[in-house]
Amino acid sequence: MSVQVDLAGRTALVTGAASGIGRACAARLARAGAAVTVLDRDEAAVTSVAEEIGGRAVVVDLADLDAVDRLGVTCDILVNNAGIQHVAPIEEFPPEVFSTILRVMLEAPFRLTRQCLPGMYAGGWGRVVNVSSVHGVRASPFKSAYVTAKHGLEGLSKVVAIEGAGRGVTSNCVNPAYVRTPLVERQIEAQAQAHGIAPDEVVEKIMLAPAAIKRLIEPAEVAELVTYLCAPEASFITGESIMMDGGWSAH
Repeated sequence: MSVQVDLAGRTALVTGAASGIGRACAARLARAGAAVTVLDRDEAAVTSVAEEIGGRAVVVDLADLDAVDRLGVTCDILVNNAGIQHVAPIEEFPPEVFSTILRVMLEAPFRLTRQCLPGMYAGGWGRVVNVSSVHGVRASPFKSAYVTAKHGLEGLSKVVAIEGAGRGVTSNCVNPAYVRTPLVERQIEAQAQAHGIAPDEVVEKIMLAPAAIKRLIEPAEVAELVTYLCAPEASFITGESIMMDGGWSAH
């Protein structure tokens, strides 16, 4: 059951909206009444999502920062969700991949936020929701770029919260553990083959070993929290990192 949130008359931009968390957030915000722009580099998929929710599609690769700067976007609600992953020990981690991950997951959110804030300030209302991760507050081996980007996003979110506090703008992070997305499903299959165990065991014994709740989070669950943070009732929640990690960070 969805929380009742009325966002009629608001505009929203969701990045990484072709699938997974981004797609779920775009659909949920649209159901709440917002006019949603969905952004992704996958033209066919993001166009399909836009058609499904009655929104508008923008095709751009967030690794291309010049293209990001040319967007000139404005919105009342910005959901920085897009992300990519690469797993390798630091000494084997390709520097160019490290840089790409930081561009997509930290620099692009900064530049999009920079574009959207003046309009939010002018209207006296805005919501910046950054889809972070348990890895925004915890580290795991072999994910140096992802962990670095998420930690940086946490810091950016807090600065936006402080600067926007007197202008009607809130900024928060949502921090899920592993979510049932195509990216995670591929990781599960790869680890199941590598370890010679069933996919369910990968989730319980390897991926979610630090968590108390041994299941994947559904994208719709993340979308509900994201949407609630955009509600008028959430106007006093800002500068927070809200954990959805099944008890991972309770240790």
